[in-house]
Amino acid sequence: MDKNDDKYTSFSRKRIFDFNGKRMDFSVPRVMGIVNVTPDSFYEVGAEDRQHTSLDMWLKTTEKMLDHGAYIIDIGAVSTRPGAAEVSEEEEKTRLLPVLKKIRKSFPEIIISVDTFRAEIARMAAGEGADMINDISGGIFDPLMHSCITELKIPYIIMHLQGTPATMQLNPVYKDVLKEVLDFLLKQALELESKGHDKIIIDPGFGFGKTVEHNYTLLSRLDEFVKTGYPVLAGLSRKSMINKVLGTRPAEALNGTTVLNTIALMKGAGILRVHDVKEASEAIRLVNELNWK
Repeated sequence: MDKNDDKYTSFSRKRIFDFNGKRMDFSVPRVMGIVNVTPDSFYEVGAEDRQHTSLDMWLKTTEKMLDHGAYIIDIGAVSTRPGAAEVSEEEEKTRLLPVLKKIRKSFPEIIISVDTFRAEIARMAAGEGADMINDISGGIFDPLMHSCITELKIPYIIMHLQGTPATMQLNPVYKDVLKEVLDFLLKQALELESKGHDKIIIDPGFGFGKTVEHNYTLLSRLDEFVKTGYPVLAGLSRKSMINKVLGTRPAEALNGTTVLNTIALMKGAGILRVHDVKEASEAIRLVNELNWK
């Protein structure tokens, strides 16, 4: 990677998006709360919040996250944990739409993201009031996704992964993980920009086709992603890069998550995607206080 290359250091890109009458301001760090409408997420939150058959439980989870400071609610209906089985488009739709509709109706003013790599699901979600799309493949899994996003003019998160959720952790290999991840994100983002779309967020994809060493290399150099000018999302919540170092399980990884979230914030992350909104919000408040001094 040539650090003098303008594509890595363009600060003119948007950090404030206007969409659906809402102002998405990522000039200061924000919390994205995770709502996984799946039966096989790698991390199960409290039983009181995991009643998959009850829409009221998902409303309760959403309300709790909003009360704790979530700026965005990210709804996903397909597990992307390592080794996850494929889910059909019809099944994803069946899981997602009732929850999306209920949350949108109950909380009309909030920002809702939908975690999907399928263009048709993205289109349907936008039609039901989703404000942004979070694509783990950055447009690779569905060749129609970028055209769909451009047509919808909807904010879009481009994430990097190597392989697929079923294969990504079998043997991830890079010659230069920082350069390869950055190159992919910039290639996908610049393709969208060439189509006239500029509501773009980038995500290095911690844990998605990376070893522990790869993950910590990316975290230690997260400021290189920030230099691109795009808002940067860090999804570190309770992931194996914590558990493999500390010998913990996801249920025991809140403290480790907060430590890594704090590092990400100090490296310039604009969005923390988390299961535990209260703790992430507190980390942001403390880092913001430090940055004022």
